[in-house]
Amino acid sequence: MSKSKKKLRIIPLGGLGEIGKNITVFEYGEDIVIVDCGIAFPEDEMMGIDLVLPDITYLKNKRDKIKGIVLTHGHEDHIGALPYALRDINVPVFGTKLTLGLLKNKLEEHRMLGDTNLQTVQLGETIELGVFKVEFIRSSHSIADAAALAIHTPVGIIVHTGDFKIDYTPIEGAPINLARFAELGKKGVLLLMADSTNAEREGYTMSERKVGESFERIFANVPGRAIVATFASNIHRVQQILNVAIRTNRKVALSGRSMINVVNVALELGYLNAPEDIFIDIKDINRYPSERLMIITTGSQGEAMAALSRMAASTHRQVEIVPGDLVVISATPIPGNEKMVSNNVNMLLQKGANVIYESLEDIHVSGHACQEELKLIHRLVQPKFFMPVHGEYKHLRHHALLAQELGMASEDIFIMNIGNVLELDASNAKIAGKVPSGKVFVDGLGVGDVGNIVLRDRKHLAQDGMVIIMITIDKDTGAVITTPDIISRGFIYVRESEELMSEMKNIVKNALSECQGKDWSTIKNNVKKSMSEYLYAKTKRKPMILPIIIEI
Repeated sequence: MSKSKKKLRIIPLGGLGEIGKNITVFEYGEDIVIVDCGIAFPEDEMMGIDLVLPDITYLKNKRDKIKGIVLTHGHEDHIGALPYALRDINVPVFGTKLTLGLLKNKLEEHRMLGDTNLQTVQLGETIELGVFKVEFIRSSHSIADAAALAIHTPVGIIVHTGDFKIDYTPIEGAPINLARFAELGKKGVLLLMADSTNAEREGYTMSERKVGESFERIFANVPGRAIVATFASNIHRVQQILNVAIRTNRKVALSGRSMINVVNVALELGYLNAPEDIFIDIKDINRYPSERLMIITTGSQGEAMAALSRMAASTHRQVEIVPGDLVVISATPIPGNEKMVSNNVNMLLQKGANVIYESLEDIHVSGHACQEELKLIHRLVQPKFFMPVHGEYKHLRHHALLAQELGMASEDIFIMNIGNVLELDASNAKIAGKVPSGKVFVDGLGVGDVGNIVLRDRKHLAQDGMVIIMITIDKDTGAVITTPDIISRGFIYVRESEELMSEMKNIVKNALSECQGKDWSTIKNNVKKSMSEYLYAKTKRKPMILPIIIEI
């Protein structure tokens, strides 16, 4: 195919129609570049699942074409799947210093660090990956070292914002490089791919400094311990907590594995600044008076095993909540986590703690741009085509409508599904086909060995329980030797349901008499059908029924 006939193919394998699992493929001829490779967290119906990964089957088949993976920032939903993906597509990974510092931590846990090629990139730098030139543009987000990307391709410039907001007064470093966005807009941008997480929200996202002001006021006169729960990766938030601890002469203890890991990496790389002697081990907190203690912890989302949840439930080994403790939850509940967070607040209050959460004070700001910030980026970049990214369908839809309000034609806006292929040349764009995509589940040490059928069975068992029917048959005659044994788990309590159990045994006997001498499959199906119909008529429940035949 001649160069003039080639098209750029953009393939999102995650991050659209969902929160998390962000990964996008850019393909031109024989060259592929991947942007981000993140995880999603399991939904309630994904019983027993620990993590959700993107399906990278399409990339496994083209690993020789992949020039590298480019990372926008160090959040789990953008880097969390790399320890799994790099086992199949071990290619160079490019990112800023903090992003790769956090990734190294993850790779060490998976014992993969020595086998991985990590390349540190400075903000403002451009790297060449095959036909692609990828420029890292300084951005603002709820983690330091975040980058937007300008991907220079043979058909035109693609601007990918990554996760971003416009913060004119950031905690660390310079603000987002709006001038570069404007320069790219003047050159001519073929496609804008922009963060849609807050596309429903009017106005502007508040500056992170607003949280610092609230912390100063809240902690000014606290007579007891101060306990702050926040996202471990929000280095700017942690810095502001440390600033207050220094000014109020408090020692700081860290609780939660991810908090300890991230803070250590950030201190080592210079993204957090605090005197070394301010930190104490969580085991030593009883050596200090309460008014001189600050505890920074994980668990702002109410996760069952996180440090704050264990404190609330009195199962934390070192921290027992006592009257007079001040607990600040510096985060907004992710949709679906509201009940867990509320439960923690209630338990903390019952123990006599004072609890402050977002609805009471300005102790959290989003890391994502609201409508007025999105409008500014659109105006600066002036793209020919637009593809909203990073969000559920409602977020993508609102962002598309926002682009139309700014004068963009609906036919130039592409709301994509994961696996869709967007084909572009210098003047045209269209959705052209679909590639394999979806979810891969991590359950313990198993990756991909739990699928939709297993999840369906788990849901069935959780809702209605199980009935196991043990049938003993004479090997020579096929006759039933003993009364069938029935075991119930999660359906009924046998000792309190003797009448029902007796009737269930009669149902099995009748079903067996109808298929005397038949093959095992017929016997099992007949028993299963008869029992299922009886139990539904009797209880309006449908337990999983497992007939087991034993020949003797």
